[in-house]
Amino acid sequence: MARKRLIYVIAGEPSGDAIGEKLITAIRNQYGPDVQFIGLGGSAMATVGFKSKFPISELSVMGLVEILPHMRRIFARIKETADDIVIHEPDAVVTIDSPSFAVRVVKHLVGRYNGHKIHVVAPTVWAWRPRRVHKFNKYFDHLLTILPFEPPYFQRAGLASKFIGHPVLEYGIQEADGSQFRANYGIDKNQRIICLLPGSRKGEISRHLNIFRDALTQYRLARGEFAVVIPTVSAIRKFVEDSVLDWSSSPIIVSTTLEKYEAMQASNLALVASGTVALETAIAAIPSVVAYKVSPITAFIVRRLIKVNYVNIVNLLANSEVIPECLQERCSAEILANALGKLTGSSGEAQVRNVEPYIEQLASSEGKPSDVAARYILNVVAPETQAENNKKGRPIEGGPF
Repeated sequence: MARKRLIYVIAGEPSGDAIGEKLITAIRNQYGPDVQFIGLGGSAMATVGFKSKFPISELSVMGLVEILPHMRRIFARIKETADDIVIHEPDAVVTIDSPSFAVRVVKHLVGRYNGHKIHVVAPTVWAWRPRRVHKFNKYFDHLLTILPFEPPYFQRAGLASKFIGHPVLEYGIQEADGSQFRANYGIDKNQRIICLLPGSRKGEISRHLNIFRDALTQYRLARGEFAVVIPTVSAIRKFVEDSVLDWSSSPIIVSTTLEKYEAMQASNLALVASGTVALETAIAAIPSVVAYKVSPITAFIVRRLIKVNYVNIVNLLANSEVIPECLQERCSAEILANALGKLTGSSGEAQVRNVEPYIEQLASSEGKPSDVAARYILNVVAPETQAENNKKGRPIEGGPF
């Protein structure tokens, strides 16, 4: 009989929440019912019975300057989370994405907690602030990466690291039914749909949504009518609805994961804020334009720190602009409208074809990302159980041993 285990999971934003849901399910499938999860998560983790200590929407702030008004509250939550870990003494702390929050929580555990500390989704040290490698090596025992070129950066510093595959690959994007979305909303099969993804944080939405609206207005004048869908998450759906009240044509707003992916499969074009959703639209094979805008001060600082030419994962792997990037000053209605216009017809089809080989590079040869991650974590937390599974013919490749 397996010993009861307690794992403290910290997922501070929607992308981490989605990973956390799959990871919890995979660990339960591999270990059985004698494992309990507590910590921080969102609506996706809630679907598998996870109860968050507080709403993670409090942590969803993006930008070096934009975060300043929220620092007092965030630091209070960091201390509160660390204290909660010390009280519960879990077998492991698994932090997912949100590297700044994760490091600060684990830093507060020094001398107070001796369990395993595992981080999922590496900080982008290859893009900026490379010294974070040493910080992660100092505070974490293990790192699971989602990009194939990342482990060597951390292994050279002495941190046990493994590529698990990109979690987006197992979200079911390609299996979603676009025709079902059109049927649900009465959209004819010949009517064009543009998918808008302005971000998952209120600040991102405030910066992008009106620019995206104006871009579509210009695109409509040149290209004719189309339907608009805005996938979001339940925590900020009301904020998005309020933000589009003055639009001349009301967009369709969806907030479930299933409807998001059905909407993507139904769409002919996408205008998307840089981030995980930009990879989702690439996997959905939608011709896309990536955009992003931050405050001028944040942009000034980041440009002096960043070490890569692109922000989109596909473009990073290709080392060329396979998917158009319209960032900061180029994130304007006119430029976005022109970029969308260039993706009509064969140009859009060519983009989709050119993206495919880079999506393939994001898969692990060992299975689904959540299964690979679960095996690794259980090899750390419960090596005796995993060894027993191996004797019974259930392979446990992917662990640290």
